Amino acid sequence: MSGTWSGEPAAPTDADPHRWWGLVVIALAQLMVVLDATIVNIALPSAQRDLGMSDGNRQWVITAYTLAFGGLLLLGGRIADLVGRKRTFVIGLIGFAAASAIGGAATTPAMLFGARALQGVFAALLAPSALSLLSTTFSDPRERAKAFGIYGTLAASGAAAGFIVGGVLTEYLNWRWCLYVNIPFAVAAVIGAYTLLRDRPGHTGARLDVPGVLLGCGGLVALVYGFSEAEPRGWSDPLVLALFALAVVLLGAFVWWQTRAPMPLLPLHIIRDRNRAGCMLTMMLAVIGMFGMFLFMTYYLQVILAYSPLMTGLAFLPMTASILTGSTQISARLLPHVGPRMLMVPGMLLASGGMVILTQMTVDSAYVSEILPALILMGLGMGLTFMPVFSTATAGVAPRDSGVTSATVNTSQQVGGSIGTALLNTIATSTGASYIASHLTDPTRREQVVREGIVHGYTVAIWVAAGIMLVAALVAGLMVTAKAPKHDTPADDPVAEPVG
Repeated sequence: MSGTWSGEPAAPTDADPHRWWGLVVIALAQLMVVLDATIVNIALPSAQRDLGMSDGNRQWVITAYTLAFGGLLLLGGRIADLVGRKRTFVIGLIGFAAASAIGGAATTPAMLFGARALQGVFAALLAPSALSLLSTTFSDPRERAKAFGIYGTLAASGAAAGFIVGGVLTEYLNWRWCLYVNIPFAVAAVIGAYTLLRDRPGHTGARLDVPGVLLGCGGLVALVYGFSEAEPRGWSDPLVLALFALAVVLLGAFVWWQTRAPMPLLPLHIIRDRNRAGCMLTMMLAVIGMFGMFLFMTYYLQVILAYSPLMTGLAFLPMTASILTGSTQISARLLPHVGPRMLMVPGMLLASGGMVILTQMTVDSAYVSEILPALILMGLGMGLTFMPVFSTATAGVAPRDSGVTSATVNTSQQVGGSIGTALLNTIATSTGASYIASHLTDPTRREQVVREGIVHGYTVAIWVAAGIMLVAALVAGLMVTAKAPKHDTPADDPVAEPVG
């Protein structure tokens, strides 16, 4: 196939009898990537003791992964468009499995940090090619809604499932298995990809936009790194401010260059589309709130309520079930009939309501009556929101741009996660410390006051997260104006690129 779009419609899904089995393969790979963002969190204390990591350095187990993943996603998406999505998908799977094996066998902190960074590099190839394969495989509106319902569920619930899997593996085996577990996932997905997935060939005549890669990926790395360093150093630290300034300069230069590049890394018509931009902004805001909540609830359950790693993981299970319900039973059934914002706005309002309930938690809250209802509401909200976001953001894209569009959606997720973790954690620790300082008048109550201060910090940060979710609802309501997909029109008929 040539490097230009000729206007032919997307291949009908009826031509591929294995498409639903192909979805299983794509879902397996996506689950592996999403799980890995959180599965290591629960294993981190054990890994820190085993390898002798300092408290200052331990964050690199998480940061090395998110830096490489978030910073290189645009490059990964464009590589998928140039060399073929299926080939990129398989390379990503094999590399991710190899990096996981190195991490599991790590004997020093540096070896583990390097392996996690390598995982992020291959995840940046894997995630956009998986979403791109999905968006080009399912074009019938009903089938597309169902397929993206499953995909959206994995994106929203995979993080919670990571806590459960991480808890089981850490408690009954050891922390290394939180990395080794990726290998059988990847082997099964590679076999499935070769036997079940179809793809158009890559655009061999096209060239990679090298200045775009350096500016765009460099800007994203600086941004994600800045947010990760804001957590331990503080927002006014010179390094943090310098990283943010560098990110603004590089990303500004990136946008300028994309208007002039002969073969841009990110064709700007992709994000000029009002619906697509609205979906990506909604996604980023939703993930800011969600990642902060996962972080606080993990520590609240383990440190304040003294749950084991396994019990902590199981406590998230009802939320995972409600995400599944909201995504596959509500959103997937309604999206062919209603506009996406009719699902996204109520979804964000529900999630925000769940957050508000969580702000009432104390040092001795009962899980069933005070925590569980909030988790169920948030799960339903995320399920309602994520499925139409993925489906709408990837609809109507020319096949040559499907990889980079998918990468842009994933980038909004990763950047949102980095911002959420740093922003909300900084708010929680600073307000918690202020509470302890002002209430610690009786030395005999020190332990109780510290616990109360920690929970106070969490609730203040969760109030902020609830506000961010409301902003996401507003963005979805104002920007996402797409109508319900027509039953007789493929949902991803390509939009012709503007000339020049």
